[in-house]
Amino acid sequence: MKIVINRDKLMESIQHVTKAISAKTAIPILSGLKIQATTNGITLTGSNSDITIESFIPVEEEGIQFIDELEAGEIIVHAKYFPEIIRKLPSDTAAIQVDEQLQVTIQSGHAEFHLNGQDAEEYPQISQIQTETNFELPINLLKNMIKQTVFAVSTSETRPILTGVNIKVENEQLHFIATDSHRLAASKLPLDDHINEFPFEQVVIPGKSLNELSKILQDTENKIQISISENQIAFQTDHLYFLSRLLDGKYPETSRLIPEESKTLIQVGTKTLLQAVDRASLLAKENHNNVIRLQTLNDQIVEISSQSPEIGKVEEEISVAKIDGEELKISFSSKYMIDALKIMETDQVKIEFTGAMRPFIIKPIDHDQILQLILPVRTF
Repeated sequence: MKIVINRDKLMESIQHVTKAISAKTAIPILSGLKIQATTNGITLTGSNSDITIESFIPVEEEGIQFIDELEAGEIIVHAKYFPEIIRKLPSDTAAIQVDEQLQVTIQSGHAEFHLNGQDAEEYPQISQIQTETNFELPINLLKNMIKQTVFAVSTSETRPILTGVNIKVENEQLHFIATDSHRLAASKLPLDDHINEFPFEQVVIPGKSLNELSKILQDTENKIQISISENQIAFQTDHLYFLSRLLDGKYPETSRLIPEESKTLIQVGTKTLLQAVDRASLLAKENHNNVIRLQTLNDQIVEISSQSPEIGKVEEEISVAKIDGEELKISFSSKYMIDALKIMETDQVKIEFTGAMRPFIIKPIDHDQILQLILPVRTF
């Protein structure tokens, strides 16, 4: 195998696929990075058996030449040293050559490296999902829905199903839902042209997979194709193939958590509230829940406060657009509130409370496509 390739383009692909490579793997060959050269270009592959990422570099695209020389072949290279070498090469191009003994020579400028490679035959076959049921979404919409929900997945393995985001279609809408049982984040999208039919009742994708996918995808209106099988989901663009396992089990029914009616409604500037909660959390960090308190003072003022017996206390009054309904005192995690407010896309949010010990919900004021739910904390 021989390749002469643009170093920056190669580095970009390496950064994508190494997100799926783990040093701790039960299958030693998966700790390497696979390079496969064909007449059309080269494909890099990284996998940790939960996630597989393939990145393709064409010989040329839109008149830009990425690869100057190409002889077909394949090799597994060391996923720790190979990326470091490519990153630090002195010239804009890298020449990579593999001999019969699987020795990899990398040349650039006056620098020359020799690495031991491994036989690519030993690398597991990457399954391409065979299914008739594919659908497409604009990449920027997919990234938004991930951003609006994935932070709320559980980080504890006690209930593995909650470490994923639940995806389902209901009432002509695509839903993304995540919960760690203390809070819930939901995002929905009208189906219109995006999906003709959703192949499964619901699927649960590991939060880690969606985080990595979101980092790799560029924010464009281009479409990404999504295919689902019994236990895997694949996301595909022109030069990227991202395969993830699905989580086993039934996702809990979350719709019953969402209160039907509210007793107190507050409409407030998103940024104003976010900054006040952030300040209050400075003294709340010592108690492990980061608990702060919100209290309505009249129909236009709420007080945000927190106290820590060892450190001190903070109180801040903020003006809000309106307060309807009963007086309220409620305590909750500042971290959960900050996470929820950060993904709101509107200047104002409305928060609906049904009492001091009931979950409350936060929504943008002008649409209901994002919903955040937080369980309060008992502090008295």
